[in-house]
Amino acid sequence: MGLVGWIVVGLIAGGLARWIVKDDRTGCIYTMVIGVLGALIGGGLMSLIDEEGVDEFSLRSIVVAALGAVLLLLVLQAISGRRRRAQR
Repeated sequence: MGLVGWIVVGLIAGGLARWIVKDDRTGCIYTMVIGVLGALIGGGLMSLIDEEGVDEFSLRSIVVAALGAVLLLLVLQAISGRRRRAQR
């Protein structure tokens, strides 16, 4: 998958993940970065399970990337939640 493919998958997966997690941050770049990082996380985890990560533009790749992005957003929320409690 080329650079444009990663960007498109990142935007779609990041948008889905932000919608699922109800993330209130905005921005196209933020959404794309969350999606691409989610693709790397989800692809890495899937390669541990069945040897096939995110390698082509398909519905499976978008779902794997979105699941990785959801995991990433949940971890980020857990970390920022701890900081908010510590600052109070």
